[in-house]
Amino acid sequence: MTTHADITQHPDLAEMRTRFERVTTTPRAQAVETLALLTGLYLAASPWIAGFSDLTNLAVCNLITGLAYALCMGGFGSAYERTHAMAWAACAIGAWTIISPWVVSGDVATTGTVVNNIIVGVVALLCGLAMAASARTGGGRRTGPGPMS
Repeated sequence: MTTHADITQHPDLAEMRTRFERVTTTPRAQAVETLALLTGLYLAASPWIAGFSDLTNLAVCNLITGLAYALCMGGFGSAYERTHAMAWAACAIGAWTIISPWVVSGDVATTGTVVNNIIVGVVALLCGLAMAASARTGGGRRTGPGPMS
């Protein structure tokens, strides 16, 4: 009769949790998370800050997209090991932010809305890529034995 050990006690899992914790405690990761959270909040409020709230579809799009981005990127510090894959969703949101003035507003998009969304979208995309890169590298070299050194 074969018995299966509880996966939560596996040494690789403990090492992976330690590595993810090491990633989130670096100043770089904390700075990226803070910038990403501020980017999402700005994106949500940008129709009223940049003065294009009269473009209703784009204003609603930015509000929803900004809140989704802030929620997506805001979870890294507290539960990085479970949310690091959402960095790719954040990249998609950043790319959407760049093209949304043309898709959502059509011919109504103004220079201000386009410039606003391009700048915020690029920052959002770069923050998402930075967090995805942190997940890939694990925040440093692995200290234990194994193929991932």
